[in-house]
Amino acid sequence: MSRRGRFARMVIGLGVALAAGAALLFGSPAQSGEPQPLPLAATWPNAARGSVPSKLPDGSEYSPALFLDAKTSIGTAQSADSTTLRLVVRDGDGKLLELRKVPAEHHAPFAALTSSGDTLFWVESVSGKQQLWSADRRDPKTARMLTADVGAMQFYDSEHDLLVADGRVRWVSSGTGDETEFRSVALTGGAVTVTKQKGTWGLAAWPWAADGQHSARGATTLLNLQTNATVRTPSADRTVTACSAVWCQIVSINQDGYSRIDLAHPDGSARRKVIEGNVATAITDVAVLDRFEVIAKTTTQSDLTGNQQLLVHDLSNRHLVLVSPDAGNISYRAGVLWWSTGDQSSFVRNSLDLRTIP
Repeated sequence: MSRRGRFARMVIGLGVALAAGAALLFGSPAQSGEPQPLPLAATWPNAARGSVPSKLPDGSEYSPALFLDAKTSIGTAQSADSTTLRLVVRDGDGKLLELRKVPAEHHAPFAALTSSGDTLFWVESVSGKQQLWSADRRDPKTARMLTADVGAMQFYDSEHDLLVADGRVRWVSSGTGDETEFRSVALTGGAVTVTKQKGTWGLAAWPWAADGQHSARGATTLLNLQTNATVRTPSADRTVTACSAVWCQIVSINQDGYSRIDLAHPDGSARRKVIEGNVATAITDVAVLDRFEVIAKTTTQSDLTGNQQLLVHDLSNRHLVLVSPDAGNISYRAGVLWWSTGDQSSFVRNSLDLRTIP
């Protein structure tokens, strides 16, 4: 986890702890004017949804890493004999297609999955060495390594850790000292191009990158990698800022000790409060699809279950929607939000394709 992520969770955790103590002593303070969440089914009745059992038919655990739609996912699973780890495509009917497999001794060998059309891209780590791979999602025979010249790749649990733009696959690696390498390779492989920038940067929607990946205050600048233009982002003491190319998320603690989440454009305009209370940002990415802010809210049951309310704030109309009252393991990639319900011994992963919301 990056320093920014640890600090954000520390700030949010402090707010939750203070609020919990106040509630025990005085009862929960009234937060007048806070929006009441709307039910998912009534608010977005036509949104595509799905569910994925946590186990494959052979009994092995399945962990989705990317959804192509609400019912089709790509993820990892052990083989039935536990000797290999597999990268598989699981369609809406439960059919499986194995794309790759590596010996099970390698921990978390598949990372940063992304797609462009029917082509999948991922990072494969074997024996401590990282490689960039691709395959047609319908044909395992097309799986091949694009390059091993990836540098010291940096992942921030973002959908932009590995992205496809302008005919190239792009990522960041740490350089020498306080330096970031922006690397890319053609979709067919070949020579890797490298440009360097002082600071710790992560990719946002192309062609933008955000700095402050290891900073307690988060992002202070957006950089256009095509023009070298920069935008100073909203940043202040006792806040943590994270930015996409269109929106910046500013997390702070209010005077009652609760977390407050604001959104503003990178130039500081159109700033508005999204929510405050026992809340936290549920995913790394900010205002996904330039429209939806994904939020987790701690409830009285959270200490018992370890789960939280999963909420989505719709910037188009400022509606707050309750997606799940008891969600765990919240993830997002490429327009699809997914989470688990149940307990560790028996759970289901549920999905919501935000791209299908009108």
